[in-house]
Amino acid sequence: MKIKKGDNVIVIAGADKGKKGKVLKAIPTENKVIVEGINVKKRARKARKQGEASQMLSIAHPVHVSNVKLDK
Repeated sequence: MKIKKGDNVIVIAGADKGKKGKVLKAIPTENKVIVEGINVKKRARKARKQGEASQMLSIAHPVHVSNVKLDK
């Protein structure tokens, strides 16, 4: 896998096609990368303690390495 943590990449396939971002984490065993601002999903988090508010979290999910290329 040629793409490493810290590289700038462009998404070449999928819903986020054409977007650019920085690789936050590389997962070579699964051939996936987590890119900043790409493939972001929303997740609800319930309140753990009384008086604490529940919240919506935005979490970046992995993208297959074949769907990104290095940005020059």
